[in-house]
Amino acid sequence: MDKILEKLENFSIQASQIDKELFTSYNVKRGLRNQDGSGVLVGLTNIGDVVGYEKKDDKVIPCDGRLYYRGININDMVRGFQSAGRHGFEETVFLLIYGKLPTKTELEEFTSCLTAMRDLSEFHTKNVILSLKGKNIMNMLARSVLVLYTLDETAESYMHFNLLKQALNLIAKFPTITAYSYYAFRHSYQRKSLIIRHPDPSLSHAENFLYMLKGEEYSKLEADLIDLSLVLHAEHGGGNNSSFTTRVVSSSNTDTYSAIAAALGSLKGTLHGGANRQVIDMIKDIKKNVKDWTDKKELSEYLLKLLRGHGGDGSGKIYGIGHAIYTLSDPRAKLLKEKARELAEEKGKADEFALYDNVEQLTPEVFHKFKGGSTKVIAPNVDYYSGFVYQCLEIPMELYTPIFAVARIAGWCSHRLEEVTFTSKRIIRPAYKNVYGRVDYVPIESREK
Repeated sequence: MDKILEKLENFSIQASQIDKELFTSYNVKRGLRNQDGSGVLVGLTNIGDVVGYEKKDDKVIPCDGRLYYRGININDMVRGFQSAGRHGFEETVFLLIYGKLPTKTELEEFTSCLTAMRDLSEFHTKNVILSLKGKNIMNMLARSVLVLYTLDETAESYMHFNLLKQALNLIAKFPTITAYSYYAFRHSYQRKSLIIRHPDPSLSHAENFLYMLKGEEYSKLEADLIDLSLVLHAEHGGGNNSSFTTRVVSSSNTDTYSAIAAALGSLKGTLHGGANRQVIDMIKDIKKNVKDWTDKKELSEYLLKLLRGHGGDGSGKIYGIGHAIYTLSDPRAKLLKEKARELAEEKGKADEFALYDNVEQLTPEVFHKFKGGSTKVIAPNVDYYSGFVYQCLEIPMELYTPIFAVARIAGWCSHRLEEVTFTSKRIIRPAYKNVYGRVDYVPIESREK
C-alpha cells in the first residue's frame, strides 16, 4: 500500500503549494499577523492582556512587557502571594474563572473544592492510563480528557453551573492525570518502575504535583518554583494558539472535553509548547562546542555560528530569545529568572546559570551583527528559563510541555466559559480566498497518465 501512496505523494505536495506573493496581493494576513508582526484583532476578552509594544502613527514602539490577569499586573500578583509566604496558583485560578480576587474565606473554601476533585476513578487510572500505551504524554492527556466525557453523565449540559464544575474538575485533575501518564509512559517504554501516588489533600496544587512526581524529596524552594511556573503559564491572552483553538472549537457549541482535547493538540505542536526543550538542547550544544563558558568573545562567535545555521540543529535560531508580542522584556522571564538564580545556587548550578545569563546578554548584539544592523528588539521569553528550572528540579523532558498544560488549562477553561457565555457570541468562521482557478472536468478515459 505504501508504494502506491508514495507514487502519488508529489501530487499532494504540489496541490498544497500557494505562491507567497498571493498573500500580499490579496492582503491576506498569514498566521493572522499584520505586516509589522502584531496580531490581527479577532475578538474581545475580559481575561488576560499581553502588552509588548505600543503603537503610534502605525509604528510599533518597543516597551517593557506587561501581563495582566483580569486587569491585575502579574508582577503585583506574584509579589503579593510570595510576600505572604503562600502559593498562588489556586488564587490565580479563582481570579481567572470568577473575575475577582478571593477573600481569605473564599480562597480556603475554593481550595478545598479543588482538592476534593483531584482523584481519578480506579477505572480511569487502571484501564485508560495504565493499560493503554502512549508514546507522547500530551496525547495521553487528550485521551484522558475524552474519557472524562464518557464518565460525565451531564457532559452535554450547557447549564453554566455544569460548565463551571467541568472546568474546575479538569483543572484539579490535570496534575494527577499528568503524573500517572508519565509513570505509565516510562514503565511501557523505558522499562522503569511503575509508581502511583494518591493525591495528598494537605498539599497545595504545586506541592501535590511535585509529590506525585517525586515523593517527599523536594524542598520549599522547589515547590515555590513549580507554583510560580504554573502561575506564569496559566494565561496569556486569547490570541495564543491553544487558547484561540479553545475559543474556535467552543464557538460551535461543542462540549467542554472536546474543546480542551483540541487545545492539548495545539499545545503539543513544537512551535507552541516545546520551546523550552529546544533551549535545553541548544545549551547542551553550546557546552559541547564552547570551551570557556565565561569567555564572552568565544561565546559570541559560537552564537553567530548558530544564527548562520552552522551549529546546533542547523535551524539558524537561538531558542528562547524573542517573542511574537514582547519586545524589550517578557515579565514572566524576569520573574522566573529571579527564582531560577536561587535554585541554581541551591543545586550547585551557578556556573550553568551564568552561561544562560551570558547567552541572554550577548544574543541581541550578535543578532544585530548577523542582521546587518537590524533595529529589531529581542529579549528572553519565559521558555528560556523554564527548561533550566525543570532540569534543576530533575523533571524529565517528556513532562515539560505537559506541565505547561497543567497551568494553561486554567486559561483555556476561562476562555471557554467566556466564549460560550457572552450574549453576542457567534461561531468563529473566518474566510479563505481560493486561488486555484477554474478547471474543466475531464472524463476518465480522456485523462493522461
